[in-house]
Order: sequence, then structure tokens, then C-alpha cells
Amino acid sequence: MELTKREKRRLRLDKLRHQSHEAQQEHEQKLEQQKLQEHPASPGKSKYYVIASIIGVIILAAAAYSIYAINKPGQYDGFAKCLTEKGAVMYGAMDWCKYTQAQKAMFGKSFKFISYREFDELPGIRKTPTWVINGAWHENVQPFDKLAALTGCKA
Repeated sequence: MELTKREKRRLRLDKLRHQSHEAQQEHEQKLEQQKLQEHPASPGKSKYYVIASIIGVIILAAAAYSIYAINKPGQYDGFAKCLTEKGAVMYGAMDWCKYTQAQKAMFGKSFKFISYREFDELPGIRKTPTWVINGAWHENVQPFDKLAALTGCKA
């Protein structure tokens, strides 16, 4: 069985189409390779990712340390709680009195446990800070050892 002219022609056209399609694919692959050779994947981008990752880790570490430091108990928490339990009250003027601010600074984070009142809540206060312990008034900044002796608390 012999092929007709038409069938032979169709086979040749199909073969040419197939060859043309293969040639087009080869050409596209060569163009792709040329682009890669001309513009290789920039190492700069990967450097930016590494640097950004390192900065992110540093920021996370700093945030974690800040949270830890905030939640860490104060050095004088026990002493401050004991003073409050014994009824010691500190009257002062936190907004403008440097001595009241200094007394607060002595306690640091533990000051939150001190029973503190503004001086105008107790008539007759002449100096700030004034500690009222067992009904006695103690004017000016008081050292821890004196507060401990007056209350029986351990500094």
C-alpha cells in the first residue's frame, strides 16, 4: 500500500512543523541561558535577606530581654511589702520634690509596694518626703537601715 501524494505532503508538513517547534524551543532555551549568563541571580538580594534576618533576631532578642527585665522582681520587694504591712506611709510630692523622687529611686522597681500618698492628704506636713510610722513623723529622705529599725523589717 502506497501513500498518495496528499498523504506524503501531509507527512512532510507534519515533520516540518515538528522540526520547527523543536527549533523554536531550542531557541527559547538558548535565550533563557543567555539571560542567566548576562544577569545571574544577584547575590545582593541574598545578602539583604541574611542581614534582615540577623536584624530581626536581634530585635526579637532585645524585646525578649525587655519583657524579662520588666517582669523581674525588684531588689527591695520584700522590704517594701514589709514596710506597708507594718503601716509605714510615705507622704511626698513626686511631681516637683527632688527628695521625694530620690527616696522613690532608692526603692527602684520595688516602690510600687510602698504605701505612698501626696503630702496634701495629711495636714501639717512641712517637709517632703515624710514617713509616718507608728504615729511618729520622720521628715526627709530616710535610709533603709533607719526604716528597718523603726519597723522591724529587714532591708
